[in-house]
Amino acid sequence: MKESQMQQPPAIQNPASGAGYFFKGMSLAMQPGTRRFVILPLLVNIILFGSAFSFVLSQLSDWINGWMAYLPQWLDWLSYLLWPLLAVAALVTFSYFFSTIANWIAAPFNGLLAEHLEAKLTGEPTPDAGLKDILKDLPRIMNREWIKLKYYLPKAIGLFILLWIPAIGQTVGPVLWFLFSAWMMSIQYADYPFDNHKVPFTTMRDALKEKRGKSISFGSLVMLFTMTPLLNLVVMPIAVCGATAMWVDNYRTQYKLY
Repeated sequence: MKESQMQQPPAIQNPASGAGYFFKGMSLAMQPGTRRFVILPLLVNIILFGSAFSFVLSQLSDWINGWMAYLPQWLDWLSYLLWPLLAVAALVTFSYFFSTIANWIAAPFNGLLAEHLEAKLTGEPTPDAGLKDILKDLPRIMNREWIKLKYYLPKAIGLFILLWIPAIGQTVGPVLWFLFSAWMMSIQYADYPFDNHKVPFTTMRDALKEKRGKSISFGSLVMLFTMTPLLNLVVMPIAVCGATAMWVDNYRTQYKLY
């Protein structure tokens, strides 16, 4: 019997919450046999976020002061509350933007990481996928990323317009931005194991909605790490591992033969 067929799933307790799966992803990303598939997504994240976030943080204060200028004078007393809310909204926006670009670049490698980790977690034979297989699947993978972008853009544009509505936009807008971005982070990373099994995007989205609390709590933690300098450099492979573990425990039985 091949060594890959004899592998047993790691003895890590199944989390009860989506946030727990994120922390489980940290443990899984560092396990032998997984680390080599983490390297390329990690490098993409470090290069992109390292350069992009240094620019965003240097401009953040000027951007927020410009938005605050749209606040009616009679609401000036809210400025101390609104400043951090707008900072969160800006960081959420740019975090998701840069995360999307990074995921487009690293999508084939994230899918490969999810595939190998699923085999490790279930004790099944490890897929023997090479560069040829990655190139063959590249059009399908890129089309899937485009589908996710089309789902995201109309809602993001609506929320962006909301941010410019005086008073309401500066108070409710940042909260809605964060919740929506957390939902999109859950979709982004859970989609890798779903797509490996050719589960359609709409089916995957509906499956996540059935466990919306778990999805939002997972995506919220991913979003917080993505917004945090230095931590955002390592979040991508951790999120892929956490989402794959969540797939195995909650969705695989129903959708693996879809």
